[in-house]
Amino acid sequence: MHNEVAAAQRDVVEEFSFLDDWVQRYQYLIDLGRRLPPFPDALRTEENRIRGCQSQVWFVPRRAGDRLEFEAVSDAAIVSGLIAVLLRIYSGKRPREILDTPPDFVRELGLETHLSPTRSTGLHSMLEAIRRFATAALEADA
Repeated sequence: MHNEVAAAQRDVVEEFSFLDDWVQRYQYLIDLGRRLPPFPDALRTEENRIRGCQSQVWFVPRRAGDRLEFEAVSDAAIVSGLIAVLLRIYSGKRPREILDTPPDFVRELGLETHLSPTRSTGLHSMLEAIRRFATAALEADA
């Protein structure tokens, strides 16, 4: 069976491979973040805030049939770009694929070495939130 999460990760890694250096990659992340769909102010609540991020991040997961959809936004430009990457990889995907596919793109893009420690922690907090929701969705179906 085709793994949509793995395919989305490959697409993102390939896209970034065309950028020569980290100045261009940061700019690309910022551009991706600017193109996030509007996030309703009503969802910018404490309940939807992700802990572990230095910047403000609001994250709203939901089920759509057998798939999961995610909305998120940050008040920081690069973090918004990271959110855009995560949404491209995980939103609209099945919980089992999310859980069965390691987030190899983080290493392949060099994010762990090029992000500040606080941004790296925030990225991992967002990944954990996605995986927790996927786990809960699978348990609800069991």
